Amino acid sequence: MSILLTDTTPEQDGFHMPAEFEPIEKIWMVWPHRADNWRQQATPAKKAYADVALAIHDFCSVGVLVNPDDYEQCRDSLPTAIDVIAMPSNDAWARDTAPTFLVNDTGELRACDWTFNAWGGDYDGLYTPWDDDDKLAARLSDHLGIDRYRTDGFVMEGGAFHVDGEGTVLTTRMCLLSPGRNPHLTEVQIEDKLKAYLNVQKVLWVDDGIDPDETTGHVDDIACFVRPGEVVCLYTDDPEHLFYDATQKAFEQLSTMTDAKGRRLIVHKLCCTQQPVTLPDDYDITQSDDAKPRLSGDVCIASYANFLICNDAVIVPQYDDVNDALAIEQLEKVFPQHQVVGVRTREIVFGGGNIHCITQQQPKASASASASASASASASASASASA
Repeated sequence: MSILLTDTTPEQDGFHMPAEFEPIEKIWMVWPHRADNWRQQATPAKKAYADVALAIHDFCSVGVLVNPDDYEQCRDSLPTAIDVIAMPSNDAWARDTAPTFLVNDTGELRACDWTFNAWGGDYDGLYTPWDDDDKLAARLSDHLGIDRYRTDGFVMEGGAFHVDGEGTVLTTRMCLLSPGRNPHLTEVQIEDKLKAYLNVQKVLWVDDGIDPDETTGHVDDIACFVRPGEVVCLYTDDPEHLFYDATQKAFEQLSTMTDAKGRRLIVHKLCCTQQPVTLPDDYDITQSDDAKPRLSGDVCIASYANFLICNDAVIVPQYDDVNDALAIEQLEKVFPQHQVVGVRTREIVFGGGNIHCITQQQPKASASASASASASASASASASASA
């Protein structure tokens, strides 16, 4: 079991979130299942999730959390080298519901357990209930034997920020200042929360994301740190493109920013899809009062920036668009030491997210810390079995 740490913060205890481009031990995912979010009882989405898991597994370990009722189906869909663990969830967005992992200078692991309310709660959240998703970080921390911090009263999701591992966090005002998150907090107070729980010194604010109606503007669809002092920004110079205004503005804002170390950001442009991705005419979904309606013709938030940096690889969405190859080419120039791997993810974007949204990285810990966590997890599993 993990310990819930109260009356202290990661900043006070010397823990911080490492950058995604630092060494990763494992990638966590959550298996899709909602019939009112995924078409055809989530069958095509499960195939796409499996394809992403297999691509990642070539570069680091993968663990998949799955609702107990779907355990056998999930286990049979993946090779035995990928861990499959029964754990309840309301949907399948590991970036936002799994813990944000933290490390200290000795390599010890801890976790940040953000309050989750399905991207807006009763104000403009995407589904209800969200109780199992809000408990997922605590349950996974317990499984791993990793102590955690809980942000009761402060709503946050992992897709709402990117860090550079050197004191800087990148986010959007559209998301963090939205009425469904933390309307009782000012921008300065939200900055203080980010500094306390990610242990950063500077918050960089982009005004808008590209998805006002989905996650209310998560930054992981529009910009990402690729190394200290450098970011990728989704970009189009086509004024007719749906993402034109947001990407132009983000590029301009990022180009004037400096990070916590005082470095002027180098901003790399990343193309948009040439054609919008929309839900197909035969979109077969179970409509319910518990989830945002998804209807044929709806525009999906298809972004090449929603990629995952995974040790020696970058796993990138592909949409059967004419610009798929260009996105790979651009990212190969940004990541010359990495293998850039494209995975077809239309079925995932149909459900409201993409590769970065469905993954959460667990950084490498020191050998002693890993052994301690493994022993704690084994003890926890034994205790659960005995119970």
